[in-house]
Amino acid sequence: MAQTKKAYEQANDLLGDIVKVTPTSKVVGDLAQFMVSNNLTYDELLRKAPELDFPSSVLEFFEGLMGQPYGGFPEPLRSQALRERRKMDKRPGLYLEPFNFDAIRKELKEKFGGCTECDVASYAMYPKVYEDFKKFTDKFGDLSVLPTKYFLNRPEIGEEFQVELEKGKVLILKLLAIGPLSDQTGQREVFYEMNGEVRQVTIDDKHAAVENKSRPKADSSDSSQVGAPMSGVVVEVRYKEGSDVQKGDPIAVLSAMKMEMVISAPHSGKIGSLGVKEGDSVDSQDLICKIVK
Repeated sequence: MAQTKKAYEQANDLLGDIVKVTPTSKVVGDLAQFMVSNNLTYDELLRKAPELDFPSSVLEFFEGLMGQPYGGFPEPLRSQALRERRKMDKRPGLYLEPFNFDAIRKELKEKFGGCTECDVASYAMYPKVYEDFKKFTDKFGDLSVLPTKYFLNRPEIGEEFQVELEKGKVLILKLLAIGPLSDQTGQREVFYEMNGEVRQVTIDDKHAAVENKSRPKADSSDSSQVGAPMSGVVVEVRYKEGSDVQKGDPIAVLSAMKMEMVISAPHSGKIGSLGVKEGDSVDSQDLICKIVK
């Protein structure tokens, strides 16, 4: 706790003692967590800034997507962190291209079979979040009818609860048993009772699969090995094994503790030994890939 408090103080100073309201308070917190996870002091972060993969929120702040901080951006940290990324020195909205709502409406109808004005607005503001939501609902259906308790946590064995699908249509459910984990597939058989009839479903047990997964660590002395900057989940892999990359190209995106960060190529070369895919959980310094010059 003391280390985190100290890191928060240092992160705040590094960012120029910015006014801390949402979302800038999250920027300071993300940078502090990043420093703690990578054992970075104030001076070490400044020294290593040109090579570090900063959290996405920190890069977005430096870009100017959250506006212009009182007193300006801290330099040379801003330029070192952004490298080739854009810099906005005016209101972010002035840099936006005209938004074609009709084209988005058509695209959503083609991809998802229909859309409302709420869908269009959601996609316009948060395209990735919207697409993740649609993938989730396509797989699991409309879970808004599920009581919050059972959305967040499974019921106890033998516990009975009700789900009202629509007015007058109620399901009475009871969890009966949970089968063993399959080492080959990472799945379990789950048995439950629905309106008095026994049903069986096969589910992916991601938590159990993660616990049984161990990955090689990246050698920090070998510049060809790219490691995860901190523990998290791989939400996007942007290159395939064998692909050519340039220094600074984003290889993958990692989500950790409610923040995202890009894992970029430390030098130009060819992707080799790609050891992760989207949805994988990794620990700090787990090997993401090797880059052969």
